[in-house]
Amino acid sequence: MFKSLKIRLAVTAVVCLAALYFLIPTFVSNIPSPLDQYLPKEKIHLGLDLQGGMHLLMEIDTDKALEAMMERTSNDLKESLMEGKVHFRNVEKTQGAAISLELTDSAGKSALEKVLKDQFPDLEISSSTPRDGGQLVTLKINNKRAVELKKLTVEHSVETIRNRVDQFGVAEPEIIQEGENRILIQLPGVKDPERAKNLIGKTALLEFKIVDEENSLDEALRGNIPEGDVIAYGTREDKSSGQRGQVPYLLKNKTLLTGASLETAKVQISDRFGEPHVSIKFNSQGAADFDRITNENVRKRLAIVLDGVVHSAPVIQERISGGQAQITGNFTMDEARDLAIVLRAGALPAPVNILEERTVGPSLGSDSIRQGIMATLIGFLLVVVFMFIYYRLSGLVADSVLILNIIVLLGILAGFKATLTLPGIAGIVLVIGMAVDANVLIFERIREELRLGKPPRAAIDAGYSKAFVTILDSNVTTLIAALFLFAFGTGPVKGFALTLSIGIVVSMFTAVFVTRIIFDYFIWNRSISKISI
Repeated sequence: MFKSLKIRLAVTAVVCLAALYFLIPTFVSNIPSPLDQYLPKEKIHLGLDLQGGMHLLMEIDTDKALEAMMERTSNDLKESLMEGKVHFRNVEKTQGAAISLELTDSAGKSALEKVLKDQFPDLEISSSTPRDGGQLVTLKINNKRAVELKKLTVEHSVETIRNRVDQFGVAEPEIIQEGENRILIQLPGVKDPERAKNLIGKTALLEFKIVDEENSLDEALRGNIPEGDVIAYGTREDKSSGQRGQVPYLLKNKTLLTGASLETAKVQISDRFGEPHVSIKFNSQGAADFDRITNENVRKRLAIVLDGVVHSAPVIQERISGGQAQITGNFTMDEARDLAIVLRAGALPAPVNILEERTVGPSLGSDSIRQGIMATLIGFLLVVVFMFIYYRLSGLVADSVLILNIIVLLGILAGFKATLTLPGIAGIVLVIGMAVDANVLIFERIREELRLGKPPRAAIDAGYSKAFVTILDSNVTTLIAALFLFAFGTGPVKGFALTLSIGIVVSMFTAVFVTRIIFDYFIWNRSISKISI
């Protein structure tokens, strides 16, 4: 099939037109309205180093996730021991991921072991000390389960952050795990880094707790906090001065409902004051729990707590069915939108700490693009001059397909919505050199055949056929290395490997397939008797 010159020209034309089709949005800013619906919409995506944006390296506090899990487990364990009629007192989470409890009789330990075996297989007794006829027992999570939970915590955090970033509207973000508990985040084109950082780093743990109005808040503030209670703070704006101050609340420590039961969260405007608030709706199980909670606590105050901060504590006037509630708190519109995003995306399973933060400005990105284009042009011109001087008109044939090489490469990037980075531009410069390297091998073979006295057509056939195996071997070897770099590399390495991988495949097409078409045209159709090489 490919012996036909017309078919080969048609294949080349289709590839070129397809590349130009995907590059239209990149190089044509104003497309007439009748045509824009038939053309692609997106330009070539530029990486963080080319269009500016934000780079974050965050660390997940997996130990805190274990502590939170043990806090919940201690409450469940207390209820299980009561149901099993095990005599105990003072079940509480101690420093670190451990639970301490005091058994009041000697038979309690065997009963405790049975409860652990049946209901809490991940817990094990780490120490047991005799005390007043009973025993003081310390429980910890077994090592295998602890490692597994830490791994799941990081994976959950990556997915949650990715969901938040997607809803924030960042094109082509890079969110990947690094090491055991770190996450690398690159957000190209972000114009408000502080807002993005707050959105990503917010734990967004939503809790509903009852306000304790039976005990004295003043006494609790003096240090006499009743057992089972906790002090939390909210903010309140002084209408006269406009300043915000802290307001303390004495809350029951038991969490009645969490954000895990949320189905959706959206911003709405209050009809009365015109202020934005976040309207939340629970899933079927959450709605049933919310119905029960409000029915059991009519005339009590229900605190809505986000990341330990009380946003509001309204009085439950009546049973609330339907599973809907509101979070108010003098939000700006952006604050309300961001809160709705993090609630929809879900809470982070553990707090995050920012280890490294870099912001690349748009002007620096423009300089990188300009310098990258300049480097590409200089490399291109040097190759063109060298090939023309050394191989004369045959060198110009190789030079002509270099432009096609770059067009097809960029078209593939645009078509697959890949991201072009500064190291990616370096990969393009390398591909230019590799493309003519294939032609150098072919031309040297043709020269050898001509020295042996073969006619131009036979010399070209022998040159391409004998050099092809060497070209294929070297390119496949480089392609394998590039694919490994892309699979296991991060950041700049991945950007370089991307353009190098695509460029190798494209250069095989242009340097071998397209240049052969040009030579065959002059040999077959023009019947030339001498090759300028």
